[in-house]
Amino acid sequence: MGRARGANAIMALNFETAYGTPPSSGYRRLPFVSSQLGAEQTMIDSDLLGLGRAPADPTYDVITNDGDVVVPLDVSTFGFWLRLLLGAPATSGSGSAYTHLFSSGLPDLPSASIEIGHPDRPTYSTHYGIRANTLQIQMQRSGLTTATLGLIAKGETVPALTSTVGDVENLTVSQRFPSASGFLTTDGGAQIGEVVSARLSFSNALEKDETIRQDGEINDVDPGMPSASIALTLKFADNALLNKAAGKVPMAVALNWQIAADKMLSIVLPRVFLSRSKRPIQGPGGIQVEMNGMASTETQPLMLVTVKNARASY
Repeated sequence: MGRARGANAIMALNFETAYGTPPSSGYRRLPFVSSQLGAEQTMIDSDLLGLGRAPADPTYDVITNDGDVVVPLDVSTFGFWLRLLLGAPATSGSGSAYTHLFSSGLPDLPSASIEIGHPDRPTYSTHYGIRANTLQIQMQRSGLTTATLGLIAKGETVPALTSTVGDVENLTVSQRFPSASGFLTTDGGAQIGEVVSARLSFSNALEKDETIRQDGEINDVDPGMPSASIALTLKFADNALLNKAAGKVPMAVALNWQIAADKMLSIVLPRVFLSRSKRPIQGPGGIQVEMNGMASTETQPLMLVTVKNARASY
């Protein structure tokens, strides 16, 4: 047995039928960048007096298993994380061309189990009762494209020497969306120019059900009121967005990545209000404007995500 190495770590995910009960089979091995999942149980110092200066044993507190998972934005596997965050998509298409539409605001969200393995040791443990709370994506001109998901899990199984999830479907990154393929559009599909960077933030506002339990785990996680925002850094080249902010006029904003007509990802906030922003002059160079947008909704979902690829279902 060797020392555990991140290069050899594996992650396998499957959706649960019953919350907190890991499925026995049907897992898919997914690529990932990093993981902070792991059950923790802190200890409480004893407060007993009258026993001299010798401290009594500590008391174990409740179990928590919250952490971020960073995953690639790719053509195929990112859809599984979108299903965990938003629920199952509406899928259309045939052959090798499918369109998957994910919508925020569903009354019920799925839960999943994730086994993380370290074959070097070997050690395998399953994190169960996982729900996705938040999503953050940074859009920039170059570099690797990733998404950070904030997950809340119910617990983690005791590490075992062998995998307990049966045969696993191995999924590799089919094709990663390059940052250079990204672009932003607004109402009517017009491309927003002079954008230096954009950061999307979404939250399901999950609330832990911290019912008293003998096992110290949470009882469940309930969805709250979703929220979404976007932060833009722009070159000061025109007044289009400044006028939108000044007029308090909502607009649609879409973050898009496209490799081909049948390989694309589009994240749309249909109704965004922009805050008025200053235009600081900090030297002889170009002037940049920092603008923040807050999404709201009337009748349509707060956020819509469209994925086009060759995968028939999620």
